[in-house]
Amino acid sequence: MAVRKEVIELKAYLVELRRNFHRYPELSGKEYQTALRIEKELEEMGIPHIRVGETGVIGILENDSCEEETQTIILRADIDALSIEEQNKVAYKSQNPGVMHACGHDGHTVALLGAAKVLSQYKANLKQRVILLFQQAEEIGAGAKQFLGTKYWKPIDKIMGIHFASFLPTGKILVQTGESNASCDYFKIIVKGRSCHVSKPQDGIDALYIGSQIVVGIQAVAARMTNPLDPVVVGIGKMYSGTNYNIVANRAVLEGTTRAFNHTVRSKINEAVMEIAISIARAYGAEVEVQFESYAAPLINHCDVAKEIAGIMGQIVGKQQVIVNGPKTMMADDFAEYLQVMKGSYIFVGSSHNEATSYPHHHEQFDLDEEALLIAADAYISFVLGDAPWS
Repeated sequence: MAVRKEVIELKAYLVELRRNFHRYPELSGKEYQTALRIEKELEEMGIPHIRVGETGVIGILENDSCEEETQTIILRADIDALSIEEQNKVAYKSQNPGVMHACGHDGHTVALLGAAKVLSQYKANLKQRVILLFQQAEEIGAGAKQFLGTKYWKPIDKIMGIHFASFLPTGKILVQTGESNASCDYFKIIVKGRSCHVSKPQDGIDALYIGSQIVVGIQAVAARMTNPLDPVVVGIGKMYSGTNYNIVANRAVLEGTTRAFNHTVRSKINEAVMEIAISIARAYGAEVEVQFESYAAPLINHCDVAKEIAGIMGQIVGKQQVIVNGPKTMMADDFAEYLQVMKGSYIFVGSSHNEATSYPHHHEQFDLDEEALLIAADAYISFVLGDAPWS
């Protein structure tokens, strides 16, 4: 690898700061202390910043001669954690019960701060305006939409996002030209029946039974209503109903998600879920309410930016370590929202070195190989400067 010297010299800073963020994770939309620490670091670098919403932070790095038409580049890192009780036995284990950085967002935050620290040294010679975007609420698909409402989005030349990947060894990079991550839509189906004694089911409308039929019925969306060549997910992760063993349930609630790689298929499967739920409920005499929330669009990288980043990463880790057009993932990221209105690309930086750093994302023992922090920081820097890290 050829990580630039300035980044290597920051390793102790990056590791210490990442472990601090890991100790004190905060849930989506509640990243108050995280935002304060980001602002503190930016202030020490002399980088002006503003809040977006309650917990999002934008840092603005530009030289004094910047004009309105100066090229603008955005570097994005997400900052929120998850509702998971950490099971790692490490000195930097989460101190916030039931909350954990189990997806690597602590590392994303630190990699961008490290990049900011180096880029601030180049401020006088920067040819671009650099927006450092520390985004809240990625895990619930709410943060990107808040940032898109600010004044810093026009004109934007390009954007880059990074996600660590425990499914790749440290030093490997995955860059997709085109479709990378699936969309994510949340749905809730509320079935409204009528209670009665379980011994006289004809007097009631069994919401639990009807809900179960809906669970089975919507499996046909993926199995029989879409092209087998179009990967989709229609999954229900939660169902609750009933009050007692001998009472016909008057209410059932199902919660699930749909995922797809293009907008047309996304619309089709969401409509199918709604129609099947309504049809099944009507057949048994129940009322039904179907609610959908959009968390993230399909993440589709712009080919020219993806190719540019692949070349940059080849300089940092070696061309043979860069995977172009490898496997796509059904995981979603609201970075996709930016790519609908500006050119850019999202990449995966390998972060697995041993068993401890190979657990899947959202696992209670997830952890990072901290060497990957250096690679990610250098990727951000090189995307802005466009130079080889060894120069």
